[in-house]
Amino acid sequence: QVQLVESGGGLVQGGGSLRLSCAASGRTFSTYPMGWFRQAPGKEREFVAAISRNAGSTSYTDSVKGRFTISRDNAKNTMYLQMNSLKPEDTAVYFCAARIGYTGTYSRDYSFWGQGTQVTVSS
Repeated sequence: QVQLVESGGGLVQGGGSLRLSCAASGRTFSTYPMGWFRQAPGKEREFVAAISRNAGSTSYTDSVKGRFTISRDNAKNTMYLQMNSLKPEDTAVYFCAARIGYTGTYSRDYSFWGQGTQVTVSS
């Protein structure tokens, strides 16, 4: 089991940056592939980025490639999402999640979720 807590959300102008953090409890953080998802009002939760256990592999949804960077520090039990060049369409609640097995892009494959952090980008 792992408990996840996101932080770092807020209100930012278009073109600005934010860094989200996901702090995990427990000593087994390094054994979990991790991901970031987001959900905008009235929309389904969607994949944003994923990272393998040792950070050797990452993947992104097309709309954030070149703007967002996922990373993790296993010594600190923390995952990050650096978001640059933010756009109003990035406005959503952002969730971090952990899964057992391999890195994936489907939310149904993730077993552990944080409570989410709101990101609002103004135009």
